[in-house]
Amino acid sequence: MMFFARSAGPHAGMPASVWRDFKPNRYDAAAIGILLAILIAFAHASRQMAQPLAVLDAAPVSLSVWRLPEYALSSTLRMFAAIVISLLFTFTVATFAAKSRRAEQVIIPALDILQSVPVLGFLTFTVMFFMGLFPGSRLGAELAAIFAIFTSQAWNMAFSLYQSLKTLPAELDEVSRHFRLSAWMRFWRVEAPFAAPGLIWNTMMSMSGGWFFVVASEAITVGNTGVHLPGIGSYLALAIEQRDLAAVAFAIGAMAVVILLYDQLVFRPIVAWSDKFRAEQTMSSERPRSWAYDVVRRTRLLRAIARVWREASGLVGRLLVRGGRLLSRMPDTAASRWTDAAWHAVLVAVVGWGLWVALAYIRAHLDAADFASAFISGLATLARVITLIGLASLIWVPVGVWIGLRPWATERIQPFAQFLAAFPANVLFPLFVVGIATYGLNPNVWLSPLMILGTQWYILFNVIAGASAFPNDLKDAAVLMRAKGWQWWRKVILPGILPYYVTGALTATGGSWNASIVAEVASWGSTKLEATGLGAYIAKATEAGDMPRVILGIMTMSAFVVLFNRLLWRRLYAFGERRLRFD
Repeated sequence: MMFFARSAGPHAGMPASVWRDFKPNRYDAAAIGILLAILIAFAHASRQMAQPLAVLDAAPVSLSVWRLPEYALSSTLRMFAAIVISLLFTFTVATFAAKSRRAEQVIIPALDILQSVPVLGFLTFTVMFFMGLFPGSRLGAELAAIFAIFTSQAWNMAFSLYQSLKTLPAELDEVSRHFRLSAWMRFWRVEAPFAAPGLIWNTMMSMSGGWFFVVASEAITVGNTGVHLPGIGSYLALAIEQRDLAAVAFAIGAMAVVILLYDQLVFRPIVAWSDKFRAEQTMSSERPRSWAYDVVRRTRLLRAIARVWREASGLVGRLLVRGGRLLSRMPDTAASRWTDAAWHAVLVAVVGWGLWVALAYIRAHLDAADFASAFISGLATLARVITLIGLASLIWVPVGVWIGLRPWATERIQPFAQFLAAFPANVLFPLFVVGIATYGLNPNVWLSPLMILGTQWYILFNVIAGASAFPNDLKDAAVLMRAKGWQWWRKVILPGILPYYVTGALTATGGSWNASIVAEVASWGSTKLEATGLGAYIAKATEAGDMPRVILGIMTMSAFVVLFNRLLWRRLYAFGERRLRFD
């Protein structure tokens, strides 16, 4: 097995004298024009972020359709700022967790908890913090919104990279050791390329999933503090509040245009570029295509800049390698029983102290009935999550496999899937509220689908990534062995996509808990419905500024999520790591 890297083009081996011999062509003009337009638009939006906070009160969000392009630009800037932070977080934290057993014991449970904590739970503590850092400035509210979007993007990306690093094929590990690659070169030449397909699809999912919480991040209300940042999210929140269906339609249309643009200019080129990192011994006859990627490949200036960037990153890598060699000379006590015991004792002490402080604070303000109410609400939400994840898996695993095994289908369906993943469930709340109120339906049942509308796509995107990365030589072997029907599913494709499915299902589970805070309480004008569950419990406490109940709700949710992940998803992860590697 190997990474079948295709030629990058006729200028792949540009000499060091490229700047002296450089002559721009028409593709340079097209690429530079697109980049300049993007940079100017983002610079305009960035300049507005530094305005005084009073400007927001003087110019509140308007439902004028002519303001939508500006609002769309602001929302897109926040989304990309959050995705850049999420990538930095992923490459740092996920790599550390995959390579250090002690770090793994802390990071993975922390990710389980963080992905399940509702965005409004973060906003409760972060809005005041960021606005306190920049008093009187809009930048504090902008940072709070970006952080809220980050909390809806980072976790599935981190789990994807972690899963890929833990299931690296043994032959790739042996090759890197045979060539004595440094840790830096091993990561960027072997591990990162192997992880690229899953990470790219999860990054697309994160961009789309971020739209689900744009409304909560741009229309911030915590206690007596209310900030409405210009953006599609705040525009949509105002349209829903005023029951303006035309404005809701305009907001959805603007979102669709933005998704199509960044799909064509960013993600489709990246998918086409990453195809060369497929781990296989044969070349696929069908390759992902992208007109933007073809333009970039034919430019001379951008390729020259890329060469300078590679040389600079290589220099940084060599410096880090030297530092790693110095550290490697230090005595290694990682295998020491006493060291491990001491580390576990520290973890237990820190976690126990944190729980003791939190419980002491809660007990000072609440009684046993509040604890029982939070626990019962947690059981209700848990039942919804398990049921919805099971139904979503039955639907999207076969669909994702069919799409992922056909590059032409992936190319055509990708933008549509991103739009569906980005479609905010808030838009459908009025339909559910009106239908439930009109026909006297049970909110505990009929509000439940709203929890999965935005998170089911984690399963679809990860299954597509797994099927897309499935080696062609294994497909050919399955054909030769005449594996068909249920035997093909059980012996071939399900083992191949299991690590990807687990990543998708795990993040969908956490996302469903997260979404419960906006799905279990739905309103349309003066009509408000509420389902029994932990999400509704936290939502009411957050709206009232009741910090003891907010903390109790978040702690209860974290306990449910960690226990469920440990009993199911982590065991499936370990099974995939032991048995389902293409060795």
